[in-house]
Order: sequence, then C-alpha cells, then structure tokens
Amino acid sequence: MHALKTPLTHVVGWPWPAGTPAHILFTVISTVRIWRAWSLCSHCLLLLLMMQLQHSHGHPQCLDYKPPFQPQEPLAFCKEYAKFGCCDQERDTQISRQFYEIMGYFDSSGFMACGKYIRSVLCQECSPYAAHLYDAEDANTPMRDLPGLCRGYCTDFWLQCRYTLSLLTNNNITATIEEDRKKFCDYLELKDPEYCYPNVLTSDELNANLGSVKAEPNGCLQLCLQEVANGLRNPVAMVHADDGTHRFFIAEQLGYVWTYLPDGSRLDRPFLNLTKAVLTSPWAGDERGFLCIAFHPRFSVVKKAYVYYSVSVNKQERIRISEFTLSNTDVNMLDHSSERSTLLGKVLRIDVDNNDDGAPYSIPSDNPFIREKHAKPEIYAYGVRNMWRCSIDRGDQITGKGRGRMFCGDVGQNKFEEVDLIEKGGNYGWRAKEGFSCYDKKLCLNSSLDDILPIFAYPHKLGKSVTGGYIYRGCQMPNLNGLYIFGDFMSGRLMSLKENPGTGKWDYTELCMGTDKTCRFPKLINSYYKYIISFAEDEAGELYFLATGVASATARAGLVYKIVDPSRRAPPGKCTIKPTPVHIKGKLIQFHPKEDFVINKKPKTTAPPKTKATPKASLTVSRTMTRTTKKPPTATPGIPAQMSKSLAPTHRPRAPTPNFHIPIPKPTFRPATTNPNVLRTQKMPAVTMHPFLDQVTTVRPENIATLVGRSGQAPAWSHTARPLVSQATTRRAPPNASRLSTQGSHIGSNTKKYWTTSVTTPMPIYWSPSFKPTLKTPQPNFTFLKPQEKSQEGTKSKSDQPSNKPHKRGKGRTIRNRQGKAGQRRLRQGQVRLVSTINWPDRGRVEIFVRGEWGTVCDDLFNSKAAAVVCRQLGFARVVRVVKRAELGSGGSDLSILLDDVECEGTERTLLHCKHAKVGKHNCSHAEDVGVVCGYGGHGVE
Repeated sequence: MHALKTPLTHVVGWPWPAGTPAHILFTVISTVRIWRAWSLCSHCLLLLLMMQLQHSHGHPQCLDYKPPFQPQEPLAFCKEYAKFGCCDQERDTQISRQFYEIMGYFDSSGFMACGKYIRSVLCQECSPYAAHLYDAEDANTPMRDLPGLCRGYCTDFWLQCRYTLSLLTNNNITATIEEDRKKFCDYLELKDPEYCYPNVLTSDELNANLGSVKAEPNGCLQLCLQEVANGLRNPVAMVHADDGTHRFFIAEQLGYVWTYLPDGSRLDRPFLNLTKAVLTSPWAGDERGFLCIAFHPRFSVVKKAYVYYSVSVNKQERIRISEFTLSNTDVNMLDHSSERSTLLGKVLRIDVDNNDDGAPYSIPSDNPFIREKHAKPEIYAYGVRNMWRCSIDRGDQITGKGRGRMFCGDVGQNKFEEVDLIEKGGNYGWRAKEGFSCYDKKLCLNSSLDDILPIFAYPHKLGKSVTGGYIYRGCQMPNLNGLYIFGDFMSGRLMSLKENPGTGKWDYTELCMGTDKTCRFPKLINSYYKYIISFAEDEAGELYFLATGVASATARAGLVYKIVDPSRRAPPGKCTIKPTPVHIKGKLIQFHPKEDFVINKKPKTTAPPKTKATPKASLTVSRTMTRTTKKPPTATPGIPAQMSKSLAPTHRPRAPTPNFHIPIPKPTFRPATTNPNVLRTQKMPAVTMHPFLDQVTTVRPENIATLVGRSGQAPAWSHTARPLVSQATTRRAPPNASRLSTQGSHIGSNTKKYWTTSVTTPMPIYWSPSFKPTLKTPQPNFTFLKPQEKSQEGTKSKSDQPSNKPHKRGKGRTIRNRQGKAGQRRLRQGQVRLVSTINWPDRGRVEIFVRGEWGTVCDDLFNSKAAAVVCRQLGFARVVRVVKRAELGSGGSDLSILLDDVECEGTERTLLHCKHAKVGKHNCSHAEDVGVVCGYGGHGVE
C-alpha cells in the first residue's frame, strides 16, 4: 500500500443529504500547500472568437422580467404555449375569461370572424418572447399596451375586425385610429420582422433549442450571475446547516465565519471567530488560514460544527480539526469554549454521534481498512494528491439517481488537474499517476495497484489549480440538473461535466458569461473576479461560487456569486421555500450589491469603423476573468475599484404588468344579446386576401362582421360601416401601389345608409425575398494606442497601474550609458525587441531586457493583450497575431528564459507590469518561445 506513505491531503467540508449517517469524511494535509502557487501569476485562457455579425433583436423573456418556463399544469386556452412560455394555469384562466367577456359583444358571425384575432393578441402574453413583443425588455422604457404584430397580419386584422381594438385596451387613442389603416398598423406593428407576431412562431432559427442554455459559436454555454455577498476577505467556504432556516455561513481565511439570512442580510456578530488562533498573513498567495467548516449531518438535533485551520505550535505550523458546539444562548453563534481537537489523515470517515462524554469520534464499522494491519481505520480512500473541495451529490429530485456520490477536485503536480469520483477503499493513483498519465513510471508498471482513473483531467495550458464543485440539484434552473459545475483557481475558468447515461463517461463543456443581451434580467451580472476559491450550494440546492480579485487574506475583494441560467426557469410557485424563523440577537447588516446590473447598462453609441469588417477574420482574446467583460478601474492597492464604492442600480425594474382590465364599451356599441342588429353580416362577393408571408386566404361573405349605425346617416364613430378588404386580382399589386375608391350603397329597405371602401394593400417590405435586416458588427473590446500616443501612455502615474497583482513589483530603473560624450541612455528595464532571421521590424521572437540581460518569453498564456503591450512599446498601432511554438525562431543556449505565464490587460506599460511568474522561473523550453507580428494601421487583430 504505497499510497499510505504519500503526502497527506486537504480538508473539505460539505453538507450531507437528509438521512445520511453521522459519518464525517475529511481530507486533510500536513505540510503540502493547499492552493497551488498563489505566488505564481494568474493564468489566462485563450479563446478564439470569430468576428460574426449578430442580430440586434431580443431574446426569450417574460413580462415579469424573468425567463420563460414549462407550466406545471397544461394550459386550456393558450394551448400553443403549453410546453414553453410565460403563463401558468392561473394566468391562462384569466386570459380565457377576458376573451369571453370581450366576445360577448359579438354575434356568432362576428365571433367567428374576430375571435381568432382577439385570442391571438391576448395569448401573446404567454409567448416566450412576450417581453420583446410588448417592448418590456428595457425596464426604463414604456411598455406597449398590445403586442407587436407583423404588418401583413395587422392589415388583415384591420380589414376584418378593426373596431375591436378599443375593446382590447384602455388607451383612448385606439378609437381615433380605427378608421385609418396606416395609423392602425403603425400603432400595432413591431418593426422587427423576425420577432413580430406571427412571424416569431415560424422562425426556425429562433425556435431551435428554445429554452436550452444558449451556447456561443465555440460551444461555450452562456450563464449569468447574481451577486450574493461582497466585501469578504478571501471567502474560502460557504455551507448551510440543513436545519430548515435556509441560513448560509461564509468563512473567511482570516478566521471569521459569518451568518447570512435568506434575504441576504448578515448578522453583525460572527458565528465563529478564530482570528487569534488562525495562522495566516496578508501576503498574496499565503495558503495558511481558516480553510473549511462542516456541520453535523443532523445539525438540527446534534448542534455541532467542525472546522479546519492552520495554527502555530511551538513555532511550528500545524493543521487542526476541531469540534464546536452551538451556543446555548444564541442560535447564530458557536460556543468558543467547546473546542476539541481530532485526527489528521487522507480521506477520513469518522462517526461523530454519541461523542459527548467519550472519545471525539468512533470508527464506522464498514470503513474499508478497519481490519487491515498498518493502516489507519479512519481512512476511506487514498492515493489522492492535493484535494481542494469535495461535495456529495443530493441525487435527482424525482428519481434519486446519483444520491450519495462524492466528487472531489484533486490539484495536480506538473501537468494535469483532475476530478475524481470517490469510492470506498479506492486508490486514486498518486504518485504513480497524475490525471490519466504516468507520473512515476516504476509505480505505473505495478498493475496490482488497481488505480481508479479520474472522470476528467485537463492540462496546465487550461488551468493550474482545480477547484472542485457540485452536481446541480436545485429547483430554479431545470436545464442545469445533473451538471457537475467546477472551476480553476488560477485561470478563472468555469467548467462543467455531464454524465452520458449510455457510455457512463463524462462529457465536458465550458461555461462562460452570457452577453449583455442574454443576461438582461433584473439583478443579474455577467462578470466576476477570476480567483475561484470554492463552490457551494444552499439549503434549496442552488449553486454558488466564491471568488476574489486579490488573493490575500486581508483584502476585502471577495464576492459570492449565484449561478443563473437565463434561458429557462422553474414554473412560478414550484420552488417556493418557507424558512424556519430564527431569533436574531444584535443587528442586521443589509446587503447592497456593488456590481452594475446588466439591465441598467447604458447603450454605447460608438461610431462605426471606417474599414469594412471581414466576417472570416478571427480574434484571439484573453479569457482572464479579473473582469470578464471589462477591465476594472484603478483602486486602492489591494482592493478592486468595484469594491470602493456602491454601484447601486440607478433605475428600479418596472413592476410586472397587472392583469388586463376589461374596458367598458363605448355607448355606441351595444351587446348582440340586447339588439341583434348591432352586428350584422354584409352580403358581398367573396374576396381573396394576402395577409402575410405570401399566404392567400379566401374570405367568405358570411365571415365579415360589420358594425351597423342606427340612423339614416353614418354615425360619427363609424363612417365606414364595412371592413376594408383587398379585392381579388390575378396579379399582385406592386409594393408601392395604393388605390383608394369609395362608393356609397344602400342595403335593406329602411333607408339605412352604409358606406364601403375598397383598397389595394401595398406589399410590406419583408415580403421581398431579397430583404435582410441590418446587422451590427461587434467591435473589439480592447484598444491599441497609435504610435503618436506612445509618449503620452508612457507618462502614466503609479496609481494608473493595476493594483491587484499577487506580487509586488519594483520600479524599472533607467541605466544610463557612461561611455561616450553624448551620454546616451542605455536599455530600460522591461524594454522589448523583436528578433527574427529575416530582420523584419514588425515581427519576430519577443525578447525582454530584465536585470541587465536579454531573454525570451514563454508562450504559455501569452495572448493578444500581452502582444498589444509589446507592439505599443515598439510604436505599432495594432497586433496582427501571436506566434507560438517558436515559429519565428527560438532562443539559443546563450539566452535565458525570463518570463512565463504572462497575463496582461493590454494597457500596461511593459510586460513587467503584467501578472507573470517570478522572473527567471518557468516550466518551458526555447521551443515555446513566443513571437509577435505587429501592424501599422487598422483595428484589432487579424
């Protein structure tokens, strides 16, 4: 059992599913560092994005500013939206009642002619695109009274049932426009030909995968976030007590544990304060400190909690696992005097029931090594290297499938990070294997070890410190059910795994932040700080992650984010929770989000580029997530600028639209039940109509409803008593052709006069096959300085430089040439040059001058933003491309490799001002020397 001699692993705490036996599993470490190389610079991931033309229209959203859903009960009236839309059964019933109240003003022929239009208009509130149809996506603009119609459909509506408009809305303007087809359709038309009704129902592009998580062109699933907590100092863990209160507890590396209530407010007194005992420091990257907390599986009965933290004993660093009991006087505080210490180990499983008067724990009888000599009976699994965060699967809410499985992220050594599915007695291969590859060849040849392979592993090109996550089993986001979501601390990469039921393998999909359009919902954001420390789930199973912008135990740069799927939600009322009341002592600190909500972002009015964009051009951008959508402004050292002042929303979201009020009919309208002559069928020849999208409909005379005046003269409210129709022709009129002709006629013998009007309706522009909507070209989200701006850029003050780097860097010195009378200035610290065999000034291997020598730069994580720093230093206006694998030549043995893992925002003065590994420290060879091709004009990267 070679693995029992391997380095011990880290502690992890997790909540247990209901009914779990009181066995606690830990992974702990003695001397191995927990988070790999916080002292190393942060890593960024390269993502190749194609410059594509994007539509400017909206996305699925309901009138309450939330995503659509699948109703719990089938809809009886608006049946076309029964599978996916914005109405539940209650709202469907209300719309049905409104429809029949309106139709009570019609006779049978009017019901047949106009019922379909009124029903369609009313049911658009249930459409998954209701917010777009009603112009409700922007909470700061007025909402439409009625949904937007396509021009052709509106014309058809006007021709047959124009006088019903005033019954659908309380807006007084409707009665004045019923006679004018142009004004009528100007009022109802939605200018977007794809999203207007009914075209929105027939678009294959819009309705394909409707309700699924939207993926970007490269397949990255777009999610959004909700800020839950902020101002935290390296939040390392978030847990719940599973006691019905729906409180959650957030631990800071410094030694505080804070209590948060379901409404987001925080108690002013900590749940636990171990700051005097915890060993840590303000150094960026210090891995010591308070690292984990876990509650007893039956905390509501056995009120105990377990913590794991670093201590100093006789000037030696130690790990301590302690048990605390809940205070007798305050349910929101642990009794600090009740602390007991326990054992260290690998993956440990212990029984903590019935331990009040005896040993702090006992050994579960089914532990795998309880009867094996020379093995600790507490051990549950072994052969892991450096676990950081494990979780227990709650199982599917309906079937229970997967319940009890334990997933752990295991930080690698040199090349790979892995995710393991822990089994009782399993050997996970370290140090014989790292990921799927051999680390120790001799141990790999020993087939008797029976190693268990990880379910997923990824190379250090993508990230260097895995942060284990959770299987999503919440209620609010059905699409995410069964998805294992995890991340990487160094690169800020969010990732997911989905089990394939057929093969048993786990399929990988990257997660990324949705666009502003995708995340345009109340309280949602689409950016986060890149150092992903931990993941968590609340008592209801919703998923969160904890991150910081500054990897220091004393910097208040930590936030907690809730993961949100903007494409689909659970039906209203399904996920309602009723937290058990908690008696509060002390004060509550209300939560105020500091990030700018996407819905409140102001549109940018940027002049279009002078040069025409090439659709096939590709753009390499950094996936760094220090700000995933924008670079943070300068701030106090150690604290991101976003944390320095509140960014509370400037506009409150508009309240959801109230239920439609049935308008009182105008006095000139009388119900058909009291006067059968109010609605009367006109006898006229059949006509052929072309309502929309080249469809031809023949309208029979008996289906044309007419509102009839009572006197011998035309009443003021209806000087046109018969609806206008397009007369049948053998050839369609040109798009701009319009002919009006009016004739008077007498029908019947009671001297009642009726007026009819005949028109030829012009063809809408979107009938033409050649018509295409105007598309916008996305602009690069970074700027390159022109050569003449170089001198101005070089004068930036110290405060203009990013202040949240893990390492403190000294200023570059200017070494002056003391030779020669001219006293010419010698090389400056951080100066760069491009070296190539063909001696072209705009391309070559990147070499940098540091500490009196020239050296090369590794291509690990070097991207277009870092290239922008190089090109700008040399006086070029743009970056053409980044050249990797020493394509433009490799350095020789006389050259040192000076920089590795360079990560820039693109505006730094030199590469030394970017985040990077310690000068001279690297894990690459000259075969990975990076090169750059710069350009003189234009925009962006070719």
